[in-house]
Formats: sequence, structure tokens, C-alpha cells
Amino acid sequence: MTRRLRLGTRRSALATTQSGWVADALRARGADVELVEITTRGDTDRAPLAVIGGTGVFVSALREALLAGEVDLAVHSLKDLPTAPAEGLALAAVPEREDPRDALVAAGGRTLAQLPRGARVGTGSPRRRALLLDARPDLQVLPVRGNVDTRLRMVSSGELDAVVLAAAGLARLGRLGEATELLPARAFVPAPGQGALAVECRADDEPVVAAVGALDSPADRLAVLAERQLLASLEAGCSAPVGAHARLDGGALHLSLAVQGPDGLVRRDVTGVAGDPAAARALGARTAAELLAGPLAGAAGVLDPLAVPATPARPVAGGGGQEHTPDRATAGPRPDPESGS
Repeated sequence: MTRRLRLGTRRSALATTQSGWVADALRARGADVELVEITTRGDTDRAPLAVIGGTGVFVSALREALLAGEVDLAVHSLKDLPTAPAEGLALAAVPEREDPRDALVAAGGRTLAQLPRGARVGTGSPRRRALLLDARPDLQVLPVRGNVDTRLRMVSSGELDAVVLAAAGLARLGRLGEATELLPARAFVPAPGQGALAVECRADDEPVVAAVGALDSPADRLAVLAERQLLASLEAGCSAPVGAHARLDGGALHLSLAVQGPDGLVRRDVTGVAGDPAAARALGARTAAELLAGPLAGAAGVLDPLAVPATPARPVAGGGGQEHTPDRATAGPRPDPESGS
């Protein structure tokens, strides 16, 4: 492209690292890219995310800048992207996904099983809280806010015994070596879209759509489509206690899920055909329908992130848009406030 592309990004270290990766990938294809830092409400308001609007508060300011023509594209952690379409915007690329698993960072190099009884574990995610208490009901699971550095310091200072973060965020910051355990995705099911990035641009900006589309990973797009369709069909927001992880294996698309329902944690492993975006969405929608007709009957739209049984302990202080499929062969995205964490 001959024009300079303005790439909108949040200002956190992780967000700028992720955006820098996308910028470098576009530069390698001949584009001229500059980063434009944008502050979102989620970065400045320390109230619980469920109160101020869920993880969508990290997305809205970037989308507004796109629609106003202040930037040409924006990079999001895909798990932060609301499932409702954004009029006028296109999800032009889902680049190759990082490790989708959650990572435990614990004092003394401990694993989840090795944490002492009553250990204090920090997370801002209702999904992670539900999974932690399912595995270890004895834990004190405490709500935290703040970026990766802030959370890791809570462990090194002794304020917490452990925190749970996304492995992808640690990897992108070069800090994955600080994880004491990578939690298996089949048991500790990641958030829909975790580990994946979403690159949005204006739907009518065809040159940018085409340039960004070169970064798309068709296999990862199919996986996150199934995950996000499950979330959308459950009428659960991106801050709800829902885990969904899809993976392709030959001609099959496997979807693992864990949902905190009225009567406890519901788990399923289902398989569908990995043919195209419609098939991926169908797998997510069909699975959600089966859940809502069974163990989650009556729960549509009321999967409350605050309904997960809370540990009686003090809080810890501290601080997609319209789908676009590029013209390329197809193969075979409670909340944590730090994008990708």
C-alpha cells in the first residue's frame, strides 16, 4: 500500500506488544504502519468490569476511533471482542493463535495441586474462579485488577500465593518462563478466543481489508468462530463464566466447554465437521441449544458472572465485528482487564 496505515492500540505493555507484532507483520509485506495509542475506559476505571460493561470496555474506544477515521485498523485480544456484530467494521484477520491455555504463576514454583490448603489465588475472571473452585474448593479465590506486572508482583511480594493468567500474554511479553504450570485446556477450559488476536478495520476500506487479510489464519478463524458462536448462542457476554476451546484435527472440529450453570459446572466435549465458517458456527450453536435444553435450561441471557460462588475473603487491591473471509484457501476468539491476560 502507498498510504501510511494508522494502527490503533491500547497503551498497556501487552497491547502495544500485540499491536507491534501485527504492525511488523504488515511491514514485512511492504506496508508503512504507525501505532496510535488510545486510552479506553477499562484502562482508567478501576471499578469491577462487570459493573462498567465487561471486557467490551477495552474495545469500544478503539472501534469509535476506527469509525471516526482516526485510525485505519485496530488490534484486540479476541477474547475481549463482543460477539455482536459492529456495524461498519470487518474482522479482517485472525492471525495465527498463540497458546490458548491458562498459566498458573505460584510462589515456590508450585503447581495447582501443590498449593497449600486455603491458598490465596488471584484472578479477575469468573470463568477462572469457577474452574479453580471446581478443582480445589478449599482455595481462597480473590478478585484482582491490573496489568501483568501488577499481578505477578502480588505473588512475588507474598500478597497472593498464586495468580492465573493467559499463557499467550506471558509469552508475548517474554515472561512465559515465570509460569509454574500450564493448565491443560481439556480440564481448565480457556475463554472463547483466548490466545487469538482480532484485527478490525472499516468494512468499506477495501485496500486495508485486503492488506490485513494476508495475516489471516483460516484454521484459527474456524476454531474461534465455533467458540464465539457458543458464547453468542448462550446469550452470555464475554465476561460470563464460559470456557470454550476448539481445535482442528483432520476433517473434524473438536469443541471442549465448561460453563458455570445454576447447579454447578457443566462440561462437554463435542465434535463436528471442520468444513467452513458456517459449519463452525453450526457446531457452536447446536451445542448451546443442547445445553439450554438440558443442564442450562432457563439460563439463556442470565449467565451472571457474579453468580459463581464467591470465596469469603477480602478483595485484593491493585492496580466481533462483521466477518470478512479473505480470498484464500480455507483450512481443512469475570474478565481479565489486561488484554490477552
